[in-house]
Amino acid sequence: MKQLLLVFLGGGLGSVLRFLVGKYFNSTENGVPYGTFAANILGSLLIGIILGLAAKNNTLSQNQTLLLATGFCGGFTTFSTFAYENHLFLKSGDFTSFAIYTIASFIIGFLAVFAGMYIVKYI
Repeated sequence: MKQLLLVFLGGGLGSVLRFLVGKYFNSTENGVPYGTFAANILGSLLIGIILGLAAKNNTLSQNQTLLLATGFCGGFTTFSTFAYENHLFLKSGDFTSFAIYTIASFIIGFLAVFAGMYIVKYI
C-alpha cells in the first residue's frame, strides 16, 4: 500500500508540473507543443539521473525510486499527449512538423536518458 501511495504522490506532483509547463510553453499561435516536448525531454533526463543514482551503489531506495522515477517522471512525461499532438499535425496535413517533432522527441529523449546516466556515472 505504501508503494502505491508513493507512486500516487509522485505522479500527482509530476502531472501538476507538466500541466504548468504545458500551459506556459505550448504555443497557441502556431500550435507547436513546446511544453510537451520540454516535459518529455526533461523527464527523460531526470529518469536517467534517478535510475543512474538508484543503480550506483544503491544510492536511492526502492521507495525513493518508485516515488521519483515511476511516480514523478511517469506523471511529468506524457506519451498520450505526444501521440495526440502528432495526430493533430497529421490531421492538418502538417507532415513536416509531424516528422520533426516525432524524430526530435525520440532522438533527444533517448540522448537525455543516456546523458542523465552519464552525469551520475561521473559525479
